[in-house]
Amino acid sequence: MKRTSFLLAFALAALFVFSNAGTQAVNNSFAERFASFDDKNKQTVDYTGTYNFDKAHSFIGFKVKHMGLIEVPGFFRDFTGTINYDAKDVSKSTVEFTAKVTSVDTGVAGRDKHLRTADFFEVEKYPDLTFKSTKVERKGKNLQVTGDFTLKGVTKQLTFPVQIAGFLPPDERSGGKMGVMAETSINRRDYGVNYGTNLPNGAAVLSDNVQINLQIEANRPKPQQ
Repeated sequence: MKRTSFLLAFALAALFVFSNAGTQAVNNSFAERFASFDDKNKQTVDYTGTYNFDKAHSFIGFKVKHMGLIEVPGFFRDFTGTINYDAKDVSKSTVEFTAKVTSVDTGVAGRDKHLRTADFFEVEKYPDLTFKSTKVERKGKNLQVTGDFTLKGVTKQLTFPVQIAGFLPPDERSGGKMGVMAETSINRRDYGVNYGTNLPNGAAVLSDNVQINLQIEANRPKPQQ
C-alpha cells in the first residue's frame, strides 16, 4: 500500500511538473511570435513599416449612456488610418486616423439624422473627426499613444492605452498584418456637443462621458518586386 501511494504521489508530481513545462512552452512560443518570430518559416520577421487600416475588419466606435440606464453604441462606417510602426523603437512610431462623421451609424435612422445636425456633430461644417499622435511610449506589455484629437473644430490632447493584439507575417496577399485595440473616453461638452438636459430625478438624458473604442486590423503593403 505504501509503495502504491508513493508511486501515485510520484506520478501526480511528474504530471504537475510536465504540465507546467508545457504551459511555459506555450507561453514562450507566444512570446516568440509576438517578438516577430514566424513559426511557419522559422525565421525572424521585421514588422517595422507602414500599416493601413483595413476598413472591412476594423471599427471606430463609441458608447453613450442614455437616461442613466443603458449604453447606446454607435460607429463611424467611413474612415481611414495609418500606423507607422517601428519594432525596434516604438517611440518612433506614429498613428493617425480620420473618420467621416456623416457616416455615423447607431442603427436608428432618425437618431443618426439628428446626430448629423448642429445639436451634435454638425457634419456640413465639420465633416471630419481626426486624431494624430504626438507621442508613443511603451507601458509594460502595451503602448500608450498621445496625440491631438479634433472633433467639431475643437482640438484637445487625448491618450489611448493601446494593446497590440499581434502580428501576421507577409503572405501572398499582403506584406504583413497587425491588430490593435484601444479604449479611452472624452467629455463631449469639451468639444461643443451640449445637447440634452437632466431628468427630474437628476439623471442626464445623455451622459457627458463618451467612451471611444478602436478595434483595428491593419495591412502592410506587399513590397514591390
